Amino acid sequence: MNPYRLGLLLTALSAIAWSTAGYFTTLIGLDNWSLLLWRGLIGALGLLAFMGLTRGHRTFTDFHHLGTAGWLYAIISAIGMLCFITSLTLTSVAHVAVIYGTAPFIAAGAGWLLLRAVPTRHALIAAALALLGVLVMVLPGLEVQASLAGDLLALGMTLSLALLMTIAKRCPGIPTLAAATLSAALSALGALPFTGEAAAYTQTTWIALILFGLVNSALGLALFTLGARLLPPIETALIGALDAPLAPIWVWLAFGIRPDAATLAGGLIVFGAVLAHILGQRQRALC
Repeated sequence: MNPYRLGLLLTALSAIAWSTAGYFTTLIGLDNWSLLLWRGLIGALGLLAFMGLTRGHRTFTDFHHLGTAGWLYAIISAIGMLCFITSLTLTSVAHVAVIYGTAPFIAAGAGWLLLRAVPTRHALIAAALALLGVLVMVLPGLEVQASLAGDLLALGMTLSLALLMTIAKRCPGIPTLAAATLSAALSALGALPFTGEAAAYTQTTWIALILFGLVNSALGLALFTLGARLLPPIETALIGALDAPLAPIWVWLAFGIRPDAATLAGGLIVFGAVLAHILGQRQRALC
């Protein structure tokens, strides 16, 4: 598999892993800060264990060789996750989703400024269609009361994501797993002051938290960090947009909470935009 196709596959798998957040948060039922704490901590431990098994004594070398780019990647990633969680407490989910939908365009701007990578016309069209799909999905909820602070935090999360894509593309030599592990640990550390006691958690809650940390944090972070260095930033963000339509599907399948017509229609538009772009890229490569 050539690097471009591998990047598409890894990024798509990371979007699938991240899209399970809604399922796990519904299943676990804890406050956002507690979820972020255990997601980050368990994710970091899972990644560290995987590094120990696959890298052996080189695990410590990887952390030593993170360098400025690696530390910057981890810190920005943790800040972005903290912005995301905080924004959900201050503004509506619909507002956060719309602002996040602009990620491909912000990533395209960051890629042009920092990498001199000019986005293709086809990628911009696909990004616009994906944003349209997100708007269709969340339009019924846009009337919910929101706050400027919450919207700004959601924008901060989106900017951090665009920067992560750009750093990963510009510095492909960053020790991927080490950066992802540090990012997960820092996000847990940032959430720690706002969480309550964990003594009352049931065994079922702990099992769900462990799966949440391993699947959504460890697997999602590792796949994203690996895939983002193989794709232009705008395409990484475009494939990542699959998170939005996939999230309600898991909740529907697990809990029977059927998405409304707007969510289904918007999701189909996002899926169509991403699929059309991938097929178009393949066709152009064969020409």
